Amino acid sequence: MADQQPRRTVHAPTSRPKPPPAGEEEASSVLKLGEFDNVETLTLSEASLVIHALINRRRKDRKDRNETEILSKTLDYLDAFARFRHKENVEAVERLLSAHQELTKFERAQIGSLCCDSADECKTLIPSLADKISDDDLQDLLNEMLKLMST
Repeated sequence: MADQQPRRTVHAPTSRPKPPPAGEEEASSVLKLGEFDNVETLTLSEASLVIHALINRRRKDRKDRNETEILSKTLDYLDAFARFRHKENVEAVERLLSAHQELTKFERAQIGSLCCDSADECKTLIPSLADKISDDDLQDLLNEMLKLMST
């Protein structure tokens, strides 16, 4: 009996499982957006409209004391890269994109922000589109968006 080892008591874990590390999001052929999966997304043009409207309202209400350098740089970026300037065109693009329910909100926002010339370019920049939309349908969408850019 001397060679018997004492019994060990096995306790349940005292801590909860660790959440996956932040920054594991990926926008490749398979979207892994983590906590950002299925959240509302904006194109650069939509973001520009929203921020400009907010700033104009703050100025009108004389609450523009908090305009920071970061806000200024964000507006500069949006002004440089937002493809659609008029509210009507931004709304029309949103309607075009929303008609494609086979695409995620993220993919639709990327298409609306990048405004690619060709379906091939679009699928190269947004690899998750590969098996979701045909080249012809995507090219038709891009052509309709192009018409709205020129008006």
